[in-house]
Amino acid sequence: MLTLYPPIKPYARHNIAVSGDHSLYVDESGNPEGIPVLFLHGGPGAACDKHSRRYFDPQMYRIIIWDQRGCGRSEPHASTENNTTDDLVADMEVIRKKLKIDKWLLFGGSWGAALGLIYASRHPAKVFAMVMRGVFLGRESDIRWLFSKEGAGRVFPDYWQELVSHFPKKDHADLVAACHDRLVGNDELARMGAAKALCTWCAQCSTLRPNQEVLDSLADPHRTLALARISSHYMSNNLFLDSQGILPLLTGLDNIPGIIVHGRYDMICPLENAQTLQEKWPGSKLHIVRDAGHSANESGIRDALVRATDEMARRFKAEFGLGRTS
Repeated sequence: MLTLYPPIKPYARHNIAVSGDHSLYVDESGNPEGIPVLFLHGGPGAACDKHSRRYFDPQMYRIIIWDQRGCGRSEPHASTENNTTDDLVADMEVIRKKLKIDKWLLFGGSWGAALGLIYASRHPAKVFAMVMRGVFLGRESDIRWLFSKEGAGRVFPDYWQELVSHFPKKDHADLVAACHDRLVGNDELARMGAAKALCTWCAQCSTLRPNQEVLDSLADPHRTLALARISSHYMSNNLFLDSQGILPLLTGLDNIPGIIVHGRYDMICPLENAQTLQEKWPGSKLHIVRDAGHSANESGIRDALVRATDEMARRFKAEFGLGRTS
């Protein structure tokens, strides 16, 4: 089973001003002359982490990571102002032009997969391939599944009870709205309580087996607040999409090859999402990881993702004048 590539440090860091007084943190690592790949983190609002660069052979890839608006090292922190799906797609174009990249490979997980697919549909000439993990389609039904007793709550009734215990019973029918109201309120204790409850629920549901690394990622209140606040902002606005999510937007993908990696027991984004995407994206291959859920921190998912990026490197190395993969 393959593991992540060794940790590396960036060779360049950027703070890129974009619309609405936002400043984006972007860094580059690996081979400056390599295959350009943009890492799209999930959430919305999860930010990149210490593993984000490690899915790619650093001799083959020019690795670009980016903290989306309001999270990680981007500023202003936890801001939901001027923070929409269209804004993020526009930011990707700003980054591409700033770094003088003609076209790139997109690597995205969960919300990052949805964002990458929207971008590729709008700018197909700028994307030569994609690797997508734990596909989130952004439909109303997908949001209801994750935040209802009748959805994921039926699989994890103990975790669901723990989540709703933080809210009065009248709020249980619409936890997204209840979380959002607290997270934008003036009560700091209520904000942090809602943020921790929401993020813990998602973390508990995201792996097939309990994973302390995933739960430990919530220890930083700065990160947790941004993730919860931005996620609830997007979810309460249905990701700024219509009720069918990204599916009506998926055009122009016919000539873009891709690999979809999805855990069979994904309870955040059920496997049906990946099958539905594959039907809409004829150039894609679906790899089902038989012993995994949603999280990229699971060993089976990591193995499949590294195999996918290695496969893409072999496929496109000649186009970028590169030698053999390691």
